[in-house]
Amino acid sequence: MESNRGQSGGIQLLLSAEQEAQHVVNAARSAKQARLKQAKEEAEKEIAALRAHLEAEFQKKLSKSTGDSGANVKRLEHETEAKIQHLKADTKRISHDVAQMLLRHATTVKN
Repeated sequence: MESNRGQSGGIQLLLSAEQEAQHVVNAARSAKQARLKQAKEEAEKEIAALRAHLEAEFQKKLSKSTGDSGANVKRLEHETEAKIQHLKADTKRISHDVAQMLLRHATTVKN
C-alpha cells in the first residue's frame, strides 16, 4: 500500500506542477497580449504624430506654391498679352501684302 501512496503522491505532485506551469504560461500569454496592445497604441500615437507633421509640411508647401503660382499666373498673363499684341502688329503689318498675293494668285490664269 505504501507504494500506492508514493505513486499517488507523485501523481499529485505532477498535477500540481502541471497546474503551476499552466498558470505560468497563462501569465506569460497575458503579459504578451498586454505588451502587444501597448506597442500597438504607441505605434498608433507615433503614426498620428508623423501624419500631423507631414500634413503640416504639405500645407506649408502648398501655401508657398499657391502664392508663387499667383505670381506665375500674372507673369504668364503679361507674357501672353505681349505676344498677342506682337501678333496683332505683325498681322496689321503684313495683311495688305497677303491680300495682294492672294488677289494676284486668284486672278492669274495659267495656260
